[in-house]
Amino acid sequence: MKVKVLSRNPDDYVRETKLDIQRVPRNYDPALHPFEVPREYTRALNATKLERVFAKPFLASLDGHRDGVNCMAKHTKSLSTLLSGSCDGEVKVWNLTKRECVRTLQAHEGFVRGMVVRFCGNSFFTVGDDKTIKQWKMEAPGYGEEEEPLNTILGKTVFTGLDHHQKEGVFATCGQQVDIWDEQRSSPIRSFTWGVDSFSSVRFNPVETELLASCASDRSIVLYDMRESTPLKKVIMNLRSNTICWNPMEAYYFTCSNEDYNLYTYDMRHLDRPVIVHMDHVSAVLDIDYSPTGKEFVSASFDKTIRIFPRDSGHSREVYHTKRMQHVICIKWSADNKYILSGSDEMNIRMWKANAAEKLGVLSPREREAVNYNQKLKEKFQHHPQIRRISRHRHLPKAIYSQAKELRVMKEARRRKEINVRKHSKPGTVPVVSEKEKHIVTVVK
Repeated sequence: MKVKVLSRNPDDYVRETKLDIQRVPRNYDPALHPFEVPREYTRALNATKLERVFAKPFLASLDGHRDGVNCMAKHTKSLSTLLSGSCDGEVKVWNLTKRECVRTLQAHEGFVRGMVVRFCGNSFFTVGDDKTIKQWKMEAPGYGEEEEPLNTILGKTVFTGLDHHQKEGVFATCGQQVDIWDEQRSSPIRSFTWGVDSFSSVRFNPVETELLASCASDRSIVLYDMRESTPLKKVIMNLRSNTICWNPMEAYYFTCSNEDYNLYTYDMRHLDRPVIVHMDHVSAVLDIDYSPTGKEFVSASFDKTIRIFPRDSGHSREVYHTKRMQHVICIKWSADNKYILSGSDEMNIRMWKANAAEKLGVLSPREREAVNYNQKLKEKFQHHPQIRRISRHRHLPKAIYSQAKELRVMKEARRRKEINVRKHSKPGTVPVVSEKEKHIVTVVK
């Protein structure tokens, strides 16, 4: 039997005296550079710094409304078309490439409460404070023609929200109840109530198209199936939810914006606790919209900022604000995943980049290669303290910075008090409640 014996020469790896420097084995393969990692780290650090230098997210401001922008709608077929409705009943159609208003119509008396474009893109619906639902043609009327709606439905109560089915001529409205309408009929084909005064928002699921969700004034989020005669179930929270948005890629998940400054992502199969709580805003969150990839969403808040959250992260990756922008009422993420549109109190619609440091326009192959390489480097070294600190740092207005600090102090005080109470109580009498379960009152089926 042949035995192979390990043979090592101690001269290769042992120091002669302890004053000598340590011997390091060297690989002489020319492809493996001895300083490869330090070199890449420096490149990643420079790329991160340059990203913060070039982060200029604000693109344009669309002004023309004479009152606060209350709702917006994306065109289902055209990337460059945006619709907006204001608090004086006026609806404007915008061309985003030319950044100008192409059509204005007086749709309602009082607020325009909701608007949605039909799935085919030929017409759009609006609801307002004057208890009417109106359907309008997408094309502007010809020369000499009057601006008339295709169809007008007079309701019994004020409508507060509106959404259209993804594939059929069916739409849903909410007000004192959630109504399902057929486009051909002037009365709802189905109405859902569950002992609630009023609803603020209703949304169809873009994947499972027969499902809906709505936010009610009794702090609940209610789920419906259009094929059933009664609502499915509801979850009651500590504070009221303002709006709701389904994840366009994952049928079960939806996120709601709440009055308690947080956003909650739920799995509709397990409503007893949210999947994740998204915190960072310092005032009530008023609107939310998902990116078409379903990986991120954007939220608009009463604290005059816009924040972008990764779907699975509890904190925002980006915050946008300007000196002039007031309370942000509505928000939309464009269908090409590149832009964010926000409508605010001071009558302006603002256009932002979804990725603040992204270069717009045509990239040469070399540029694209460099961008991709830098992105990979930043991902590789993202947890290094220096790089993490630079990439996470954001300058905030003083008011928001001090408010966030105050909220942190209050939260820490509550936590400390809870620990002290538990310490001086009988074991088991003060249970530990997780952050996810704190905000839920009950689930009703």
